[in-house]
Formats: sequence, C-alpha cells, structure tokens
Amino acid sequence: MGRTIAVVNQKGGVGKTTTAVNLAAGLALADKRTLLVDLDPQGNATSGVGINKAGLATTVYQVLLENAPIAEAIRATEIERLFILPSEMDLVGAEIELVNMDDRERRLQRALASTKDQYDYLILDCAPSLGLLTINALAAADSVLIPLQCEYYAMEGLAHLLRTIGLVRERINPPLRIEGIVFTMFDGRTSLAAQVKAEVLEHLGGQALSTVIPRNVRLTEAPSHGRPVFLHDLKSSGAVAYLELTKEVIAHG
Repeated sequence: MGRTIAVVNQKGGVGKTTTAVNLAAGLALADKRTLLVDLDPQGNATSGVGINKAGLATTVYQVLLENAPIAEAIRATEIERLFILPSEMDLVGAEIELVNMDDRERRLQRALASTKDQYDYLILDCAPSLGLLTINALAAADSVLIPLQCEYYAMEGLAHLLRTIGLVRERINPPLRIEGIVFTMFDGRTSLAAQVKAEVLEHLGGQALSTVIPRNVRLTEAPSHGRPVFLHDLKSSGAVAYLELTKEVIAHG
C-alpha cells in the first residue's frame, strides 16, 4: 500500500510545488514507484514534469467531480517510475462544486483507493489555500510535509495550518501525522532566515526535518524546462538538497 504524503502550505510562493515535484522525482530515482497528484488549478506540478496541460481529456477534475476512472487520467513522465495525475484550470471551480456533494471531504481518498497499492509513494501537491481540495488531500494522506520559507509571516501561517491539521485529525483522519517541516528557499546570509528557523526549532524542533533547501537558481530554472531539478542540473545545491530530503523521507518510512 502506497505511503501518501500531502505537501501543504496555504501561503503561496514558499516552494511547495518545487518540493512536491522534486521529492516525487527523487523517490522515483530511488527506485520507488511514485504518483504525483496535482491538486492546484494552476497546474504547475503538471507542467513541472513536462506534461502539456492543453488538450488533456481527463485530469484530476474529472476524477474528483465526475467519477472518471483514475487510470484514465494518470500520465507517465520522463522519469521511469514517476507518474502524474495532472491538473487543469477547470479545477478552479471544484471548491464550489464540491460543497454540495456527498462525502465531499473524501472524494480524493476514494479515487486513490483503487490505485494506491500500485505505488510506493503518492505525493499530493496542494493549492495555496485551506479549502476543500486541501481538506481532501489531508483526508487522503498518511502524513503532511510542510515547506516553510524563513520569512516574517511564516510562524503565523504555520500556526493556522497546524490547527487545521489538528481539526482534520480529530474529525476525518485520526492517523494523520506530521511528516515534518522543511525549511525552503533558505538564505543563510540573512539574519531573518536564521531567526525564523531558530524560532521554529525552539517551538517545534521535533517536527523540523534536518534537510534545508537553499535558494538556488537551478531550482527556479528547472520548471521552465518542464523537468525536475535532477534532470536540469544534478550537481546543483538544490538537487543535492532534494536528494537529502528524499533520503530523510524514505528513512521515516
């Protein structure tokens, strides 16, 4: 049965999709059959692994809202063991459409049930919100990976997210746990980054992962080429960091 990890932060621009894409790619390169699920209407994870969003007949939207078979939507990628359940702009309306549906928080969980045993890992890339799509991800996940940028509003957003995870655990998914907090886009030259990191470690040290993802030009370039950073520049500091994160996640298994 595949281990399902939701990559969640309601704040945009914190390296969430970069983390989801490169962790999924790292797991696939480590010989783990991996499904990346794009739950963001922007579809950045989809294009980030080289899938052209234009003209996709079946996506996560049809799977969630129209009960389309998940096997019809899953696509192979350039990396042998990495597959993606793609997204599209239609998903923008899913939050509203899900409201009146039966068992609206468990649509994704039910959809993944038929395919979960075909993968070692399922990585869920969530939209930058705490709406119904993200709640679906938390309901379906075994654990939550929280990318955290070391900047001023980080702690406030983190506290809100942890409260939401607590509510989901209480009402929908009791076994849900924190996979870890991973510091992203880290610039050790700034005192603010060091200060935020120290504060998180002081209050939530047991939940912070040891891997730190640095600010890195290659990481920002890779999505424009439709490739994970390992295929763009394997020797870059970003690629090395995501390999370390991959090892840390596998070790938690």
